[in-house]
Amino acid sequence: MAISAARRPVMTLYSRADCPLSHRVRIVLSEKGITADVVDVDINNPPEDLIDINAYNTVPTLVDRDLVLYDSLIIMEYLDERFPHPPLMPVDPVSRARTRMMLHRIDVDWYSMIADLTGGDRDKSEKARKALRDDLTMLAPMLMKKPYFMSDEFGLIECSMGPMLWRLSHYGVEIPAQAKSVQRYAERIFKRDAFRSSLTEVEQEFVK
Repeated sequence: MAISAARRPVMTLYSRADCPLSHRVRIVLSEKGITADVVDVDINNPPEDLIDINAYNTVPTLVDRDLVLYDSLIIMEYLDERFPHPPLMPVDPVSRARTRMMLHRIDVDWYSMIADLTGGDRDKSEKARKALRDDLTMLAPMLMKKPYFMSDEFGLIECSMGPMLWRLSHYGVEIPAQAKSVQRYAERIFKRDAFRSSLTEVEQEFVK
């Protein structure tokens, strides 16, 4: 049911139940303990409210009073700044810049593969699966010394990596044997209460 502008709660997240971009925003909401009205969107039949506020009709879209955001990374950083505790970004500028670069790489290297991983073209799907397996293998050494990505603290990088790691079996991607540190890293993310509470019923079916 569409929510009229007059009745819209303070914060609304337009989300899709199986969308990893929506999922990473929901993880941030859960980690921060932010109360928001999460509207499940059928992207083929978007609610009128979403059409009115987002010309692209994309999810996730966040509405916070008069502010409308519809890029998932921008939404994640906004929520971290709007609700600073617990912090999900480093304090110092150098570490923040490195985190932003890693988030950019995750988008360019991983999230860009989703269409091929889920599409019907067998050759493209297999090429994307191989590329993702290779990336996971290269990532493994960086996850050996710290519980999280080169850090002792859970942050936006984990919020961004978590949805993709959760979907690996759904995408037909196996973590290589030489990348056990990636598996342990994923398990640390999955065990967090906030991660579990962020999952939709559809997403719970991805891992059995």
